[in-house]
Amino acid sequence: MNKNVRELKTLTSGIPATDGNGVKLTRIIGSSELNMLDPFLLFDAFESDQGQDYIGGFPDHPHRGFETVTYLLAGRMRHKDSAGHQGVIEPGGVQWMTAGRGIVHSEMPEQTDGLLQGFQLWVNLPANEKMQAPSYQEYPFNDIAVEHLDNGTEVRVIAGSTNNGTIGPVINHYVNPIYLDVFLLKGQTFEQTVDADDNVFIFVIEGALSVGNSKHQIRHRQLGILGDGNQAVVTANETSRFLLAAARPLKEPIARGGPFVMNSKEEVLQAFDDFHHNRF
Repeated sequence: MNKNVRELKTLTSGIPATDGNGVKLTRIIGSSELNMLDPFLLFDAFESDQGQDYIGGFPDHPHRGFETVTYLLAGRMRHKDSAGHQGVIEPGGVQWMTAGRGIVHSEMPEQTDGLLQGFQLWVNLPANEKMQAPSYQEYPFNDIAVEHLDNGTEVRVIAGSTNNGTIGPVINHYVNPIYLDVFLLKGQTFEQTVDADDNVFIFVIEGALSVGNSKHQIRHRQLGILGDGNQAVVTANETSRFLLAAARPLKEPIARGGPFVMNSKEEVLQAFDDFHHNRF
């Protein structure tokens, strides 16, 4: 394969927001600055050691037509849903819920103080899969595949595969996502092969990175969208930790209505009607 290195195309720091019952967060995808990055519909980062910022959690609320992904770095949250799934997500764990035709769920903190830090990602479903039965994947810290490289790099693989063949536990054949949590020592370089058609973003949790051949920088708490190519290449300007996400765009019409994401306004209105008449 000829290497075509992706360069940094867009930078955003997102906007302050609240969701659920007053949970403070930064909305990075799904905001006025960046509406979506097909098939990524939303990306929120939350981080606070003040209980009042998160104690309200995310009480029962419905979804239809996409998947919600919660990845936690610190703290504990409990998931419950109307399909009978429940579990506590702890640091390093992930919950990947396929809402399908309809589900009601809650995500509530299992703590009243201390640091709660993590991410919520929404991944769209193709039109022909939006009305499937809801399902749920949960993987604790110990079930996430980890790759250790000789240069001190550590890669936690939630979904997809690294260049060395380490495969994450999450199964998704709709958009073939890659979702990596990478620790990179200062001066070291990390490379990840991606499909040329994928949309790709990097979010810096700690430190700062230089991207591609141009060495444009992504700093702490910034999200960078990468341009065309089949290789994501970053170098750590200081010891850094970052998320790398890539997936195949669906290139389908999008109709949003709060917790529902469908392909037409009529389908969204139907989702509201089904929810209000207990047809989920």
